[in-house]
Amino acid sequence: MIRNPILPGFYPDPSICRVEDDFYLVTSSFSYFPGVPIFHSKDLEQWVQIGHVLDRPEQLPLTHEMISAGIFAPTIRYHEGTFYMITTNMSMGVVNFVVTATDPAGPWSDMHIIKGADGIDPSLFWDEDGKCYYTGTTRFDDEAGSRQGIWCSEIDLATFELVGERHIIGTGAQVNAESPEGPHLYKKDGYYYLMIAEGGTEHFHAVTISRSQSIFGEYENHQGNPILTHRHLGKGFPIWNVGHGDLVELQNGDWYMVCLGSRLSEGKHKLLGRETFLVPVMWEDGWPVVSKGTGKVEWTYPSPGLPSWQPVGRAINEFEQPVVENFEQELGFDWNFLGTPREEFAKVEAGRLRLKLLKNALVPWEFDNTDGSVFSRIAKIGKTKENVSFVGRRQQHLDFQATVTVRFSPEESESAGIIILQNDANQLRLEITKGQEGNPVVRCIRVISHYDQAGIQHFTEAQLGEVVAAPNQSDFTLQVKGNGSRYSFSAGTTADNLQSVADQVDGSFLGSETAGGFVGAYIGMFASGNGQTKEKYADFETFIYEGFEPEGEWQR
Repeated sequence: MIRNPILPGFYPDPSICRVEDDFYLVTSSFSYFPGVPIFHSKDLEQWVQIGHVLDRPEQLPLTHEMISAGIFAPTIRYHEGTFYMITTNMSMGVVNFVVTATDPAGPWSDMHIIKGADGIDPSLFWDEDGKCYYTGTTRFDDEAGSRQGIWCSEIDLATFELVGERHIIGTGAQVNAESPEGPHLYKKDGYYYLMIAEGGTEHFHAVTISRSQSIFGEYENHQGNPILTHRHLGKGFPIWNVGHGDLVELQNGDWYMVCLGSRLSEGKHKLLGRETFLVPVMWEDGWPVVSKGTGKVEWTYPSPGLPSWQPVGRAINEFEQPVVENFEQELGFDWNFLGTPREEFAKVEAGRLRLKLLKNALVPWEFDNTDGSVFSRIAKIGKTKENVSFVGRRQQHLDFQATVTVRFSPEESESAGIIILQNDANQLRLEITKGQEGNPVVRCIRVISHYDQAGIQHFTEAQLGEVVAAPNQSDFTLQVKGNGSRYSFSAGTTADNLQSVADQVDGSFLGSETAGGFVGAYIGMFASGNGQTKEKYADFETFIYEGFEPEGEWQR
């Protein structure tokens, strides 16, 4: 059985390809490193992460200053023995590039930057004559004024250069469509099909399609557009902002679409960000029909009927047992840094994750009282080369529990702990620090941002609770429980003597509909000298993640 979402948690903008009996899927990763997680499946039901496409600093120059910058909307394709991943790095200033590999688990090549390729969301398509074509977004002027559209050009992948004239091939199905983007080309039964996302990334997100008998058009819009959306189902529907799809044909000729969507807490809060869903597709009268009979993304679908497959390792959507990390080997694929690591601040040794106290905090106060729009902030990033000492994984359930054990003796202005991180300006921290009386304390900190009428963003930090530890205590157990949009924080010396630090904290502000940006919540460990880098470490000994989403009720 297909159980949605197939990739729970922050895994947006999915792209998929098939090579014989194997399916490969990638998603956006924005400013998290390593970037572009890649998954493998043989049955479309179980997905195992096999690595990251971008796992070297030279492939992925990022900054921690803007979480919603970085990698936008990758596309994965396979042609004549080579895998191609093409994407945009917004932290480099809207740079589109390709990396290649013969093994999807890596290694992948260094970046091949495509000069003259503006816009975002690039994709590749090979025609039957072997020529390859690039599609992406652009702004252009015509009799309708200045607007965004989809452009296409031939590309030479021997030199990674665009060839010949570029053509505008789509502007969206709706008149004056908002944000036509995410283009993919396919060819079927003599027609070229251009499938795109439009309507913006929120409630009006949608997938639309058009076709032409010439690759450069003119493209005819499908009268049944949009072929997938939830915009008409109302704002309380439990799966929201469905869109940004990619199609794949199975060995038997059946078709499926991967797309993004968000599970909601309390009918409106997108705490987990945009997740990856899978829906069946049928073709009728030369056009795709998505999720026939209902026209919407369902929680479950029958098995595609592919050969039985038992993956090696835990599937990304398998949570029958808690995820237990004892740090006895190198960090697994679940874990990410924030920004490209430029120094060794995290190391696994002797059954511990050792996080160095760096001067940067997880709140970039340099952005306080500045223009808060995503793209305005992207233009300002790159001022801070140093890292933040953070290692995290995605929150994948609306109901969950995360527990860490850590050894840390704080001095003045030092802190370490566990964090629910939506973005740099919206977070909840449970941190160990030195109290006013000199003893260690564990406190819950909320950082929230708001915008004034001029669009200026303002950060506010508040302490929500505190527990005083024993003098010279250095062993701590920290725990956070999520129940929908409510978070509870506890601390103690062991899991058996936890005290509440802050209970039932309203975390609805962590939803991207409030916090802004394009990412979902992370649960992470951090350490900071808060203005001063020190040769000192916080030693995390265990991290346990348990998801409690009840069977058949992944929505709340």
